[in-house]
Amino acid sequence: MENHQRQNFKKIRVAGVQAEPVFLDIDGTTNKAISLIEQAAAGGADLIGFPEAFIPTFPNWYESIGEGMQARNFDKELFKHSVEVPGDHIQAIAEACRKGNINAVVGINERLNSTTGTMYNTQVHITRDGTIAGKHQKYVPTTGERMVHGPGKTGSYNAFKTDFGTVSGLICGENSNPLGQYAAAQHYPVVHVSSWPLYFHPYFPMHHAIVTASCGLAYSLKCFVVNAVSRIPTTYIDAVGTAPEVKKFLEEQRKLKKGAVIVDCLGKVIADGSGQDAEVLFADIDLEDVIIPKLVIDFAGHYNRPDVFAPLFSK
Repeated sequence: MENHQRQNFKKIRVAGVQAEPVFLDIDGTTNKAISLIEQAAAGGADLIGFPEAFIPTFPNWYESIGEGMQARNFDKELFKHSVEVPGDHIQAIAEACRKGNINAVVGINERLNSTTGTMYNTQVHITRDGTIAGKHQKYVPTTGERMVHGPGKTGSYNAFKTDFGTVSGLICGENSNPLGQYAAAQHYPVVHVSSWPLYFHPYFPMHHAIVTASCGLAYSLKCFVVNAVSRIPTTYIDAVGTAPEVKKFLEEQRKLKKGAVIVDCLGKVIADGSGQDAEVLFADIDLEDVIIPKLVIDFAGHYNRPDVFAPLFSK
C-alpha cells in the first residue's frame, strides 16, 4: 500500500507587533525589529507579524500635512532609509528569525536595489530557518501612499509555506479586497497576517476598520488572523505635528494605545492589545480548528463557482 504523508495540524503560538518604529531610521528600526523578534521567540511564538511599512516608518504625513516641501523632505528621508530585498537589513532580520527559530511577516518600505524613484509597500515572508521565502507588494497604494508608492509588481501571489502550514498576508485596506482574499484562499492559509499603519485621517476610525476587515477576512478564509499595528512615536509627532490641530490629533491617538488584534477562524476576536504597554501581543491557537469551518465554506473549492463569475472579468 502506497505510503501517504499525513498533514499535521499543530497547536502554535502567534505574535502581533504593536510597537513604535524608530522614525525614518532604517538602522534603528531594523534593530527594533530584531529585538521584537527576540521577544516573540523568547515567548515561544512560532510566527510574528509586523505592521505596515514598519521599517523605517509608514508615510502617514500626507494624511496630516498634505503635499508640500515638508512632506517631500520626509519622502527623501523615507527613500534614503528604505529597505532593499536582498540587502543587509532584511538579511539581519532573517538571521534573527533563524536564531530565534521563528517565522515572520515583516512590513517594509521597499526600494528596488540600486535605483532611485519609485518605492513599494511590501510584506516580506521569512521562515524559521532564516530563508526569505518571498514578498508581497501592495496591489494598489491607498490615498497619500500614491505620492511615494507604485502599484505592486509581485502579482496576485500573497501566501508562503511555513513548517506548520501556509501563511498569507495583505496590507491595510487590501485586507477587504475580495480578489486579494481569493488569491490567498487558493493556497489554503491557516494563518493570515494583516499589516496596518500608525493611524489614518481623523475622519477614518482606524481600529474599527482593522477589526471589521479582519473579522470578515477570517470568516471568509476560515483561518486565524494576526493584525499588527504601529504605534505613534513622539519623534513622529514632533516632526509632523507642526500645526496645533495636527499635533493635538496625533497626541490623542498616541494616548489611545490601540493595539494588535488576533482573530480566530470564525471571525471572533481572541486577543486585543489595546491599552497595553507590551510591544508584542501573543495568542495560542489550534490549527485543527480551521478544518470543520473550511469543510463547510471553502471559497477556493466547493463553495464557489469561478465559471459563473469569470465573465465579469472579460469586460
